[in-house]
This record gives sequence, C-alpha cells and structure tokens, in this order.
Amino acid sequence: MTIQTHTPADVPAKNTKNTTGLIADAHDRDKGKDGRGATTVADGVVAKIAGIAIQEIPGVHALGGGAARAIGNLREKVGQKDLTQGVNVEVGQTQVAVDVTLVVEYPHPLQEVADNARNAVYTAIEDLVGMEVTEVNVTITDIHVPSEDADADDAEREPRVA
Repeated sequence: MTIQTHTPADVPAKNTKNTTGLIADAHDRDKGKDGRGATTVADGVVAKIAGIAIQEIPGVHALGGGAARAIGNLREKVGQKDLTQGVNVEVGQTQVAVDVTLVVEYPHPLQEVADNARNAVYTAIEDLVGMEVTEVNVTITDIHVPSEDADADDAEREPRVA
C-alpha cells in the first residue's frame, strides 16, 4: 500500500503553527496537506491505471509475456480480465516506477509504440493518482502478425487432407 502525503518522509520534521496557532508536530502534517486526512493508494490501483492507459495505444496487441498472456486468455474465457497483466509498479511515498511488458502489432514502429505507451503511463498516473513517475521501462517481447491468426483459424475450419 502507498500512503501519499505532501511532505517527503526523508525531510526532517519542523514544528509549524497550525490554523489554531498551536505548534503542530510531524504526525499532524502526515494527515494530508490540508489536515483533513491522508490518501492511501494501493499498488494494484496504480498498476491497473497504467494497464488501462497502455491498452488504448494504437499498435499494442497485448500486455505481458507468453505465460502471462496464456493465463490472461483463460481468464477472459471465464469473464475476468486482468488489467494489470504485464505491468509491474514500484510505489514509494510520492513517486512511482513502472515496468511494462507488451506485444506490438505488425507493422507498427516499435519505438513509436513504446514511446506512446510510456507517455500514456506518465500522463495517467500523474493526472489520476497525483504521484510523480520517475521512469517507465518498456519491454517488447513479441510482434503479433495478424495473418498468423487468420491462417490458424482457416486450418481449424478446413481439413488439410480428404
């Protein structure tokens, strides 16, 4: 779980006056910047936001490596979709680092798809979660060629021999 406060944990606490004029300690400031409470964002929520943002990028066929995609296909058949598949996040107090594994549609330029995915993750996490993204590492594990699927479907429908 991540607790997002607006005071970095590594900054030494200083006594400050609160709205009543009394001295506030570090514990009072950890309740959020306006003193009404802290916001806690679970790591899975950050990963899900990143996964949703990436799936909307043209040229992204799937998220995750081969085994993750196979398990994901099984989940989809029973009506569950894992939006965090292929996304790994490391969440700190105020910063997030993201690792993404994806499959790109042929003939989309790999670097362009990776850059677009990276930009989408930065924008989504910074806008929706309000945390700073330090890095987004993109690993492309495969290229999806649409004709491979069409050939496989035809082979299942028509017998090869009479």
